[in-house]
Amino acid sequence: MHDLPKDRLQGKTAIITGGSSGIGRATAIAFAQQGAKVCLMDIKEENAEKVQKEIEQLGGEAFVTDVDLANPQRVEKGIQEVEDRWGRLDIVFANGGINGVLAPIEDLTPEEWDSTINTNLKGTFHTVKYAIPLLKKQGGSIVITSSVNGNRVFSNIGMSAYSTSKAGQMAFGKMAALELAKYKIRVNIICPGAINTNIGKNTDKRPELEKVSIPVEFPEGRHPLEDKPGKPEDVAKLVSFLSSDEASHITGTEVFIDGAESLLK
Repeated sequence: MHDLPKDRLQGKTAIITGGSSGIGRATAIAFAQQGAKVCLMDIKEENAEKVQKEIEQLGGEAFVTDVDLANPQRVEKGIQEVEDRWGRLDIVFANGGINGVLAPIEDLTPEEWDSTINTNLKGTFHTVKYAIPLLKKQGGSIVITSSVNGNRVFSNIGMSAYSTSKAGQMAFGKMAALELAKYKIRVNIICPGAINTNIGKNTDKRPELEKVSIPVEFPEGRHPLEDKPGKPEDVAKLVSFLSSDEASHITGTEVFIDGAESLLK
């Protein structure tokens, strides 16, 4: 991503949840290339440390804090580490999440439902809640990773918990945008479609899905713009823009980044 403005985020500090791979990793590197210091919040600390080294090799500054987004105490502690180290916070990319268990509603256990909701939706709440006092010092940008699922797409059978969490993030982001506007804190929501990431490793797809599958025929090619999934770097460019002063009048807005894929469904 050498075409990114090198000083666009100069002097800013950022938190990225789920920064060890995929969209989080690509955005962390993009932020660093544009001058931001980056805190990688991730439960997979070993992988996040690899991203930290990549950033340092680029001449950037980053550190890793081990955080379980479903645990409010650990999220609060992670944000306190940012304040202790840098004394300010300008950007929050609430990106961490899981697909969780994919199963028919009648086969999904309450515990499995809770696991997905707690990580994706409650984790976003924790991240934003504990970041607000630090962001209020000078204003800033919050970007939440939602999804086309639960907002435009409802045909992915078995994803009831995931889609509910993503729809909830959309509503939460818009509520937060209005509430935090007086502090010069902007909140926007991105909705990626199919992106080449490894979120599938956090997915438990049950065989029971076969009994509730719904056959759907699509026009030739599922991605009208390029007929292939997007790249994490595509999303990173969008997040970089929304996090920068160039987007100073954009808040409470959802942006779909899927090559028009979801318009076919």
